[in-house]
Amino acid sequence: MKAITGSLRGRLLISHLGVVIVGVLVVLVAGRRLGVVFVDNHLRSMGGMMGGLASTEFSELEQGITVAFNRALLWAAVISSLAAMAAATFSARRMLRPLEEVRRVARRLATGAYSERVPIPQEEELAALAADVNALAKALEETEQRRLRLIAEVAHELRTPVATLKGYLEGLLDGVFEPDPETLAASVREARRMERLATDLSTLSRTEDGRMDLHLKSTDLAALSVEVADRLRPQFTDQNVELVAVAHAPAMVPVDRDRIAQVLTNLIGNALSYTPSGGRVEVRIDQPPGLLRVTVTDTGRGLSEEQLSMVFERFYRADRSLPGGTGIGLTIARSLARMHGGDLTVTSPGLGHGSSFALTIPVGSGAHQP
Repeated sequence: MKAITGSLRGRLLISHLGVVIVGVLVVLVAGRRLGVVFVDNHLRSMGGMMGGLASTEFSELEQGITVAFNRALLWAAVISSLAAMAAATFSARRMLRPLEEVRRVARRLATGAYSERVPIPQEEELAALAADVNALAKALEETEQRRLRLIAEVAHELRTPVATLKGYLEGLLDGVFEPDPETLAASVREARRMERLATDLSTLSRTEDGRMDLHLKSTDLAALSVEVADRLRPQFTDQNVELVAVAHAPAMVPVDRDRIAQVLTNLIGNALSYTPSGGRVEVRIDQPPGLLRVTVTDTGRGLSEEQLSMVFERFYRADRSLPGGTGIGLTIARSLARMHGGDLTVTSPGLGHGSSFALTIPVGSGAHQP
């Protein structure tokens, strides 16, 4: 019994049969209570019209009608039950077919076949379920593609410093290079490059998973922006790039000072990397309703439409010929901004017209776990 009631097909069959049984019982009770009275009255009126019927004839006729009624009711119950079973079987088959497709695709997704999709059935509810499963499959496929791309990009970023360091070490072993300070310093630079990549990847993982602890404290965001800009100002002077950063009024907001300083350092440093000599970088602080916003605008190379959509992707660099980090600084910066309940966005009029990065933090914000 449990095997029947535990399946959708069995439940549909039982529900259909239950409706038939209830209908038969209703007809039977109504026929017994109302039909007998109707037949009796009708026969009596006919008997009066026909000059009267003998009691035996009246009884036999009434009994015959009752037997015929019961027989018709029995046949109706049998036919209705068969029809209910057929309807239940058809409905179950029609309903279970798309569900079986969902199960099949779910099993395939579990094995890593993320390109599988469920055919959309005609039924509205089942179509919604199939659409949700397809959306899940698409998300898993995109996640897997990002994972593979991340592995390839990490391997690519590691390949150069590892190959360089290997060359230095083999040269030292073979006597091609002398262990002079210059050779050793070059080896240390490559080791530090790998260390920086490992640190950036660890930071990125913790920010995107929400595992980084934020130490929130009321901070003057305007003063912090000017402080970060002043710390980087000597580099701007060396490259003949004008840096303008002025705080007109305090802009207090609860943030993790060190993490927001990391975001601002990345934004201002990137602006310097992509702005040629004679250019200008401006750090502007304003307060839209409910927000504090720090905007870093440069007159550098700018970004195309395609680059605007990819600039926050891991390891993406708009121009790899220019000096820069590992290409995940902006990814980390945006994750840190979102952990504070804010965001990091970018706009650009196009290539050759500069770009503008805007860090927004809600006033009274707290740590937000993604």
